[in-house]
Amino acid sequence: MSRFLRARRLLAPAVIAGAAGGIFYYSYRPRNIPGYDGPAVPPPIFGADGTFKLPRFPRIKSRAEQIAELKKSNTGAPNDEYDVLVIGAGATGAGVALDAATRGLRVAMVERDDFSSGTSSKSTKLVHGGVRYLEKAVWNLDYAQYELVKEALKERKYFLQTAPHLSMWLPIMLPLDSWWKVPYYWAGTKFYDLLAGSEGIESSYFLTKSKAVDAFPMLKQTDLVGALVYYDGAHNDSRMNVSIGMTAALYGATVVNHMEVIDLLKNENGKLCGATLKDKVPERDGQKTAPFNIKAKCIINCTGPFTDGVRKMDDPKCKEIVAPASGVHIILPGYYSPGKMGLIDPKTSDGRVIFFLPWQGNTIAGTTDEPAEISNNPLPDEKSIQWILNEVSHYLSPDINVRRGDVLAAWSGLRPLVKDPKAKNTESLVRNHLIDISDSGLITCAGGKWTTYRQMAEECVDAAIQEFGLRTRNVTDAPRVSGTEAIDDGADLDGSCQTHRVRLIGAHGFSRTLFIHLIQHFGVETEVAKHLTESYGDRAWTVAALCRATDKRFPARGERISQLYPFVDGEVRYAVRHEYAQTAVDVLARRTRLAFLNAQAALEALPKIIDIMSEELKWDRKRQDMEWKETVSFLESMGLPQPMLTATRKQVEQRKLDFSTSLEYRMYSRHDKTVEEEL
Repeated sequence: MSRFLRARRLLAPAVIAGAAGGIFYYSYRPRNIPGYDGPAVPPPIFGADGTFKLPRFPRIKSRAEQIAELKKSNTGAPNDEYDVLVIGAGATGAGVALDAATRGLRVAMVERDDFSSGTSSKSTKLVHGGVRYLEKAVWNLDYAQYELVKEALKERKYFLQTAPHLSMWLPIMLPLDSWWKVPYYWAGTKFYDLLAGSEGIESSYFLTKSKAVDAFPMLKQTDLVGALVYYDGAHNDSRMNVSIGMTAALYGATVVNHMEVIDLLKNENGKLCGATLKDKVPERDGQKTAPFNIKAKCIINCTGPFTDGVRKMDDPKCKEIVAPASGVHIILPGYYSPGKMGLIDPKTSDGRVIFFLPWQGNTIAGTTDEPAEISNNPLPDEKSIQWILNEVSHYLSPDINVRRGDVLAAWSGLRPLVKDPKAKNTESLVRNHLIDISDSGLITCAGGKWTTYRQMAEECVDAAIQEFGLRTRNVTDAPRVSGTEAIDDGADLDGSCQTHRVRLIGAHGFSRTLFIHLIQHFGVETEVAKHLTESYGDRAWTVAALCRATDKRFPARGERISQLYPFVDGEVRYAVRHEYAQTAVDVLARRTRLAFLNAQAALEALPKIIDIMSEELKWDRKRQDMEWKETVSFLESMGLPQPMLTATRKQVEQRKLDFSTSLEYRMYSRHDKTVEEEL
C-alpha cells in the first residue's frame, strides 16, 4: 500500500515533467529549415587548366517564337489546339499555367499588360496564414476563416521549398501595452504554431520589455510591458510571379505578355472554343498589327480585379462577383525598422491591422482597406498615406519624427475580394477564392491571396480537367531547369499536380553562400552579389555575365542603375533577353523593384534603363520619347511628387530638377548655418 501511495505521489510530478519536456523538445527540436539547405547543383569551380565554365541553363523560347506558337493553334490541326488558354498572368494565372503544363497539358497564357502588373506586384510582400483571420475564426466561430488559415499555412512552406531565393522566414513582433494581453496573444500565437504543425519552422516566443527594445530599438517604450514574436514568410512578389511564368514557359507553356484578348470565340453550340488576340507591342513602335484567333478547348479567367470584365465579354448580363478593395502601402527608409524583424499592430485607431516590415533594404508599412473603383494604375490617396504615417508614429519612439517627406514610394493595390452580399464593409470580406464555370464554359478563378495561389491553381486545373475531359500525361521530356543532367529536378511529373515539388527557375543552384562565388568570379560588389542571388537564384550567374566590365579596380563588373540601390545594368539585359520585358516600366517595377522602393530614384535611373533597352530592342527616338512619358506617368501611381511629373529627360540627365518645392528640400541641415559659421 505504501508503495502505491509513493507511486501516486510521484505520478503528478512525472506527468508535469513529461509534458514540460515535450513542450521543450517541440520548441527547440532540430529543424531542417527550407531555403537553408545546400544547393542541389554545386557552384562551378575552376578546372585544373584554370578554365571556368559557367552553368549552361536551358533556353526559353523568345517572345516572338511564343507568338508564332500561338498563331499555329488556328491551323486546324488537332495537335495544335490548346487544351487550356489562361487569361491573365498574375500569381493565379501563372500558377495555373505552370500546374497545367507540368501535368502534360498544352497550355497558353496571355496577359494584356505584364506579368504581375496588377495586384500581384502590390501586395504586403507577406507569405502568411493570417493571424488576424485566425482571431476572427475563433471569436466568430467561423470555420471558413479557419480553413483559410490552415490552407495558407500549408502553402507557406511550399514557397521556401520551391523558391528559397525569393522567399524567407521573417520574425514579426507584436508589442503589448497591458499585462492582460500577454496570455491572450501568447495563446493566439501558440495556436498559430500548432495549426502550422510540420509546416511551421520556429515557435513563437515572449520578449520582456528590455529584450523587445533591444530587438526593435525604434519601439515606443511608454506602457510597453513586453512583446510576442511569431514567424511568417516574406517574398519578392513580382519576381516570384515572373519566375512562375518563366518556369511554365520552360515546361512547354506558351507564355506571352502585352497580348490582349479582345474577343472570345464560340462554336455553333454557344460553347467557348478560342479567343481573338492582339499584340500590343508593335503599336508602340508605330506599326500596325492585325488581331488573330487561337483555338483552345478550355478558357480560364484569372484576371484578378478585372475578372468581371472578361466574364461580361462572355455574357454581358452576368452578375458581378468581385468587390475590389484598395490597399495602400508606403515605403520608408530602412532605418525605421530592424533589417530582420517586422512588426504588427493588430488594433489600430479604427480597428484595422497594420504591418511594418523590412523589405529590400527599406521599410514597408500598410495597409489600408477601402472600397475602390477598378483602374489600371490606381493612385495612392493622401488620406490613406497620412493614416498609415499616423498609425506608425503611435508605436515608434516619440523622439523619432515620422515625416511625410520620408515616404520614398507609395502605391495602391486592388484586392480582388469575392463579394459577399451580406457583408457590410470590405473588411469583413474573406479572401477565399471561388471557381465558377459559366454556361458557355468560361472557368473563372476569383478571390484568394498570394499565399494560396498554388492551391487555387491546383483546384482550377482539377475543375478544367473534370469539366472538359482533358487528358493529362506523364511528362517524360521535362527540361533540366537546373542546367545539369547530374540531378533530378525534384518532381515526378506523372500527370498529377506536382507544383508543390516543382522548383522554380533559379532555385536549384541557390544557397545562402552563392553570392561569395559570384564575387570571386565576376568581381561584383558584395551588396550587388547578395541582391542578384536573392533575386535570381542560380540565374545570377547569367545576370552577372551580362554586366559590362568597368574600368575600375573594383568592382570589376556591374554598373549600378541607381547609386542608392544594388540594381545593375546586367539585370536590364537579362530582363529583355530572358524575361520578356518590353517596356521601361516592366524593368523598373516588376523585373527590378526600384519603382516600388523609391519613385524619385526610379526617375533618375530611367535614362539609363531606356538606353540599355534601346540597344537590346532597337528603339528609335520616337519610341524612347514614348517610354519616357509613359514611365513618368506610371511613377505617379508610385508616389512620385507632383512637381517631378513634368520632368524632361534632359533635366534629369543634367541634374537640373527643381527640388525647391518638394517636401524633401527642407528636411536636412543643408539649410542651416554650418558649425564653422557659428564658431
